Amino acid sequence: MTSTDTAPVQAAQDVAERAVLAVLDGVYTAWAANDPDAFVADYAADATALLPGTCLRDKEEIRTAMAAAFAGPLRDSRAVHDVQSVRFPGPRTALVISKGAILLAGETEPRNENRALDSWVLSEQDGAWRVRGFHNCPEHTARAARHERGPTRHERGPGGQET
Repeated sequence: MTSTDTAPVQAAQDVAERAVLAVLDGVYTAWAANDPDAFVADYAADATALLPGTCLRDKEEIRTAMAAAFAGPLRDSRAVHDVQSVRFPGPRTALVISKGAILLAGETEPRNENRALDSWVLSEQDGAWRVRGFHNCPEHTARAARHERGPTRHERGPGGQET
């Protein structure tokens, strides 16, 4: 193996990415079952969730909030997600950016106000990936802010075109 052979590194990253995505799939499967215990099963004890108007400061607060939501306004709902990117800024840390949406009971398509941009931070500890942080913001709000200020350099593609 030469110093430029990146195949083992890429293989390890592929394994890590599959494990990270499996954690998120488990969260969304638990949502579909309206099961707050399964929802937080892969959350770290000190995980945080930042939602518009809400800051949940640990796994138990997140579980309690989801139990109330599943018993009330989110009863029989499901959430969908479309992963946009998975990055590994450190050897045991993952940052996932996704688009998410909530489909309330009886809905086949999410309403615009139920679409969000999500960021997830996960870390590997003792061989298991855990959710450490979650943040979301309404997609329509983010889109409106982007159009007001114009795209950042990170939102421009090759040649400076807006992506």
